[in-house]
Amino acid sequence: MFKRKIYSKLLNWKKESNGKTALLVEGARRIGKSTVVEEFGKNEYQSYIFIDFSVASKSVIELFDDMSDLNYFFLQLQLQYKTDLHERNSLIVFDEVQLCPKARQAIKTLVKDHRYDYIETGSLISIKKNVKDILIPSEERKISMYPMDYEEFLWALGDETTTELIRQCFENLKPVGDAAHRKLLRDFRLYMLVGGMPQAVNEYIETNNFRKVDEIKRDILNLYKDDFAKIDSTGKLSVLFDAIPAQLNKNASRYQVSGVLAGESRASSILELIAEMKDSKTVNISYHANDPNAGLSSNLDLSKFKMFICDTGLFVTDMFKDKDFTENVIYEKLLNDKLSGNLGYLYENIIAQTLVANGNELFYHTILNNETRHNYEIDFLLSRKNKICPIEVKSSSYKAHKSLDVFTKKFSDRILDRYLIYTKDICKESDLICIPVYMAQFL
Repeated sequence: MFKRKIYSKLLNWKKESNGKTALLVEGARRIGKSTVVEEFGKNEYQSYIFIDFSVASKSVIELFDDMSDLNYFFLQLQLQYKTDLHERNSLIVFDEVQLCPKARQAIKTLVKDHRYDYIETGSLISIKKNVKDILIPSEERKISMYPMDYEEFLWALGDETTTELIRQCFENLKPVGDAAHRKLLRDFRLYMLVGGMPQAVNEYIETNNFRKVDEIKRDILNLYKDDFAKIDSTGKLSVLFDAIPAQLNKNASRYQVSGVLAGESRASSILELIAEMKDSKTVNISYHANDPNAGLSSNLDLSKFKMFICDTGLFVTDMFKDKDFTENVIYEKLLNDKLSGNLGYLYENIIAQTLVANGNELFYHTILNNETRHNYEIDFLLSRKNKICPIEVKSSSYKAHKSLDVFTKKFSDRILDRYLIYTKDICKESDLICIPVYMAQFL
């Protein structure tokens, strides 16, 4: 199993909760939820029972129809899974719990009983279709899990030192040096191409073959589309998802629904679909902040948004979906920054993924010049202390930052720090902090 940061959060929950809450680990399919939770049960408890509701027998599922006799319930579980449970030292895992809503409802009764600990994992977990007929337990604590971040990716490659070294450079605004920067940038582009899906990372480590990695990612994308079809028979979710790279490539000020879905002229008409995609964790949504200040979520525009794929490795594969497979030569050119065309939208996606993995909601802002009708866009806004930090993302070493300047002129009293994310070494120009893409993880 790859080392994952969420493991420490599981340890904190076990210590702090002491059985008073169950833990719900939410996240997209194939990001490693089941693997890390099962490893946690194996390492941190005397015994554990892992109930995978995607393959659980009818007799197991029927146990949740009647929770009035917990002694019988636990006896049957131990018989079915041939595992002894030990009071206050055993874990019961409900994997893919969205497939058995009554199991999720049973959490209230099970936590109150306090004999054992409980962790649920789920994908598309908050879709209303899955929970409309059950009582959501208040004893449930939620945490989100994401694809492997850059530091976890480096850990998987056996590199335990790089992140701390570049963290020191970031904190001290100290350049890493030309040779080191070139290597770091190439390593980060490798992460962008492979992505953070554990299966894809493992395939890269074992084969060093981008075509085989691409096949894994295509399987995952097809799995997501199958999931979309289950919750939306119209097929609109899949169409919206597939159009993400093209929409970002247009460099428009919002996701243009009318250009993707025939007959849908306004984004407001599909707000429920967008909410379902966001809940599925397969996409990251950035909303327009109409009046950017420390309380960004209080003035967002739900009908004006940008959409990113949850994993940039999947994004790369989706970019080239017109082929049956993405050729190794394309990966090599991307890796060496030799592919023609503006890939700014690819860098925007990785920054969105990085910010979300660090616990940030995504917001952006546009300023229209009434005379020229030109839109100046701040790619991302972060709320820090009682101020905001505007971020502009470049896919090159080009340091022009007209949008940041226009934004600063209008909102100077609200700004804590200004960031330009690009492909050169770290530096500071007056009050502008220019950082390479691989340092975005520290924002």
